[in-house]
Amino acid sequence: MKRIGITIVGCGGITLQNHLPGLALCPEARVVALCDTDGATLERARQQTGVNVTATKYEDVVRRDDVHAVIIATPNFLHAPIALAAIAAGKHVLCEKPLAMNYAEAKQMAEAADKAGVRHMTAFTYRLVPAMRYLAHLVKRGDVGEPYHYRSCRLQDWGTRNLGWRQVKKLAGTGELGDMLSHRIDFAHLLVGPMKRLVANLKQWHPMRGGAPNDLDDWVAILAEFQGGATGVLESSKLASGRNESWRSLDYVELNGSERSFVFITGEWNKLQTGKVGGPGFETITIPEEFWKVPGSPRDPRQGDPLVTFRYDQAFEFIDAIRKQSPCVPSFYDGARAQAVTDAAVKSAETRQWVELPG
Repeated sequence: MKRIGITIVGCGGITLQNHLPGLALCPEARVVALCDTDGATLERARQQTGVNVTATKYEDVVRRDDVHAVIIATPNFLHAPIALAAIAAGKHVLCEKPLAMNYAEAKQMAEAADKAGVRHMTAFTYRLVPAMRYLAHLVKRGDVGEPYHYRSCRLQDWGTRNLGWRQVKKLAGTGELGDMLSHRIDFAHLLVGPMKRLVANLKQWHPMRGGAPNDLDDWVAILAEFQGGATGVLESSKLASGRNESWRSLDYVELNGSERSFVFITGEWNKLQTGKVGGPGFETITIPEEFWKVPGSPRDPRQGDPLVTFRYDQAFEFIDAIRKQSPCVPSFYDGARAQAVTDAAVKSAETRQWVELPG
């Protein structure tokens, strides 16, 4: 079995929590180099992995002969330059979301990867929640009928603490919009399809966070119309007091159609709520075990916290696509589609007008 050498650029929390445990499930993969601009972060990752090849400049690792794939988990402004350098060197790329700082960058990344013939994947990790995988299956099967309405609500309580680079526009691009709502935009595309037009609003409540300037949004809402005619309402906030954080907070999606409605909640990973047209109300359905993990994944879904371990299948999907030379799902094109919505939401908030999406 041919080894697939991996370098990880950006060794912060998301790498330690998601990427490294996921790669540990893949016998074909071996992390051969680590990169981070912060020495302390790099040393912590080196100690955790035992990988002794380290660098503070991505150029020093993405061109290495023993590197076949690059995982990018850096501040957003670095995604495009690192990805394009890796692609130019013939490396496969898994990149955190939001994929880029704007749609033009994201589209350039996707097209460059296709031209180079390398695998490309956007880290929309929440697609892998078993309940979301099953819901996508039911929608594709036609259980919803004609989609009427999509709505999502992501509410967390982050207070006024310092968010580091995530509260700096030149490093992150957007705040809550790109950080958290991007996943729910991807849900909308997965379940309903492309958006046609939207109107949005963004609000910043705290110009200072943890004693440092914050020039990005704490809250965002989008009203959308999809190409197929369905409507959408998406809201996300860092300031929903008492809602807690991460999977302990509210991450809600509801889809209403001509035949049925479905409700997905991230924290309820093994069940969905559903009700049929004209029915007495919603009932709970359990997720079949075949959807508890990605097909072929060596992960035991009964081991560990199921609200954490589903994320590890992302690495398996990436490595498996490299091994099979098959397309990654979600790809850079999915990331670019979400970025187009992000750009349109920013423009709408600035102009106070509806904005059309690219065809």
